[in-house]
Amino acid sequence: MTHAVVLGAGLGGVTMALELKERLGDRNQVTVISNLTSFQFAPSNPWVAVGWRKPEAVEVALAPMFKRREIDFIPVAAERLQPDQNRITLSDGREVAYDYLVIATGPELAFDEIPGFGPAPGYTHSICTLAHATETAAAWDAFCRDPGPIVVGAVQGASCFGPGYEFAMIADTELRRRKIRDRVPIAYVTSEPYVGHLGLGGVGDSKGMLEAEFRGRHIKWIVNARTTRVEAGRLFATEVDEDGKDKKTHELPFRFAMMMPAFRGVKAIAGLDGLVNQRGFVMVDRGQRNARYPNIFAVGVCIAIAPPEPTPIPTGVPKTGFMIESMAAAAARNIGALAEGGNPAVESTWNALCLADFGDTGVAFVAQPQIPPRNINWTSAGRWVHLAKVGFERYFLRKVRRGQSAPAYERLALRLIGMEKVRPAH
Repeated sequence: MTHAVVLGAGLGGVTMALELKERLGDRNQVTVISNLTSFQFAPSNPWVAVGWRKPEAVEVALAPMFKRREIDFIPVAAERLQPDQNRITLSDGREVAYDYLVIATGPELAFDEIPGFGPAPGYTHSICTLAHATETAAAWDAFCRDPGPIVVGAVQGASCFGPGYEFAMIADTELRRRKIRDRVPIAYVTSEPYVGHLGLGGVGDSKGMLEAEFRGRHIKWIVNARTTRVEAGRLFATEVDEDGKDKKTHELPFRFAMMMPAFRGVKAIAGLDGLVNQRGFVMVDRGQRNARYPNIFAVGVCIAIAPPEPTPIPTGVPKTGFMIESMAAAAARNIGALAEGGNPAVESTWNALCLADFGDTGVAFVAQPQIPPRNINWTSAGRWVHLAKVGFERYFLRKVRRGQSAPAYERLALRLIGMEKVRPAH
């Protein structure tokens, strides 16, 4: 019997576990290890942060769902991976042995790299986790009772830019609904070399579209910005030129701030030579397999992907949910092939689709492949994007609650190209 272990139960981990169970069948064992007891649909976090979703509406209890699928579930944090011994030590002292391991931990959030940055004891809010988004929602309610300037954006080394843009636009939409937008200046501060770079060198006319959205919503922006420190009610940033030399310093007042952090690998795998890079991200090939430890695979935000181009301020590469589905499907098929004595020859596409919701409209990006040059380099905007994201949220959560393997998002995404209207899901 083959024992495959999935470390992590986010979007990548749950998708991976369900795909593996389908590929390996009932004669083999699949175990999921996670420090969380529920699956949390992270793309909904911007909505949670402004009160448009309750936390319980975007999470699914894992234990009963995995039990129905005969997947073992251990809701305990991993303390340390020991790849030479094919085992994982858990925080309660237990050890779990494996034949194949899939690392799907997501990232550690590097708030500590900037003084005063991040949730308490820092001075900025976060939407990176459901817990953070829930805390942000309480702060948002208090802010709306006594509004003032807002700062939103992404710091140096960040790789997940979409939620920052979403939060800025959703905040604008919500403030207009409350009829207090005229009392709230919004500044967008980002490490990207231009608005709409997204860590991808841009996608289609992402620059033009997002700049137009900012202008139409009276959101000012600062690019090529390195956040140096945050104090109570003040964010300090240095703007650099195209050569990375200091150009201008900014002291931005705020009553509410939400900045996307840089990511790094989790402590359980940090410093493992040949497995992770200096930032702790897992090094894999296009089959999601590590070279030094060929029985270890990785999917999702925790993998290492080199940026498509150098930028004056360092930026990372995003991994969208649609891209992660491709990784999980490839890894499951390759582990299945190995378990049967075959050749792991499947490669993931690493194509990207992003549905960026702006509350009342949105922008969609399709990059195939994610790193240019591309076969498809497409953007589109409209209310249909907002409706499409709502539909995807409902569809994906329904699939997870039923314990069904991930839908073929990538094929479905391609059908969106050229569409002008999408019916809302009911």
